[in-house]
Amino acid sequence: MTTSHLPSPDLAIRVAGLRMAYGPHEAVRGIDLAVRRGEVFALLGPNGAGKTTTVEILEGHRSRTGGTVEVLGHDPARHERAYKERIGIVLQSTGIDRYLTVGEAVDMFRGYYPHPRPREEVLALVGLEAQRDERVRRLSGGQQRRLNVAIGLAGDPDLMFLDEPTTGFDPAARRQAWEMIRNLRSTGTTVFLTTHYLDEAEQLADRVAIIAGGRIIAEGSPQSLASGQTRTVIQFRMPAALCVLPVPPEVAEVADDGRVRIETAEPTRTLLALTRWAGDAGVELPNLTVSRATLEDIYLQLVDASEAVGAAE
Repeated sequence: MTTSHLPSPDLAIRVAGLRMAYGPHEAVRGIDLAVRRGEVFALLGPNGAGKTTTVEILEGHRSRTGGTVEVLGHDPARHERAYKERIGIVLQSTGIDRYLTVGEAVDMFRGYYPHPRPREEVLALVGLEAQRDERVRRLSGGQQRRLNVAIGLAGDPDLMFLDEPTTGFDPAARRQAWEMIRNLRSTGTTVFLTTHYLDEAEQLADRVAIIAGGRIIAEGSPQSLASGQTRTVIQFRMPAALCVLPVPPEVAEVADDGRVRIETAEPTRTLLALTRWAGDAGVELPNLTVSRATLEDIYLQLVDASEAVGAAE
């Protein structure tokens, strides 16, 4: 059974024919989406693709021009209190009194909901137990982001919207944030994630949708999107003793620093030509790697193709 044919009780989000126009400009052009309960779903897209507009409609912050939207059995456009009590929204920044303690801030937001999640449980989920008595103004950037998530969790939501959760983080802080998001999945919370980091979507999402030009151009698990690609990526650094590649120039990219990137549907044949070429010259191919196309490769390929089609329309 495909996601789009699941019964409504199995879906947290169902979108059909969603459209949003700003005057003559149509930012969202008839998209369909279905998000299962309990999954982590990532929406990816370049700036101006319609990603933010779509999320704001799902959250109830923007009215749509056309189509149907059902989130947790509600139409967000109705602004029902019962709907708002069941979702959590984590923006890139949240205005919190800097002189409250972490525990006080969480308790304040818990007070807005009829059935809040216990404070200590919230702090444990985001890894802030040791900072419960720390003033907000003394938190590090990563801890501040964790507090933002804690506030989103305060009402014990069935669905969490996470907007670019690790923007500006260093690698260690990103890994910690990923673990926190995995903790949310373990509670059964549905997570709707937007991110510019392709590796983040690959690490966290059960399924991914790519939006470009106001349309969904691909959807599926990161693995299924990758499995549909037949191309292999070969990379190495050009040996100083060599300058002319033994492959057609249209399939190879050579950077200014000598890094070579080749996409091929015939990896065995291409590797044989490369190794014979290097062997005949008596040199190695530094930093040689062979890999399947990543989600980032697929994303860039799909977006480039979509933009080319849009330019031709």
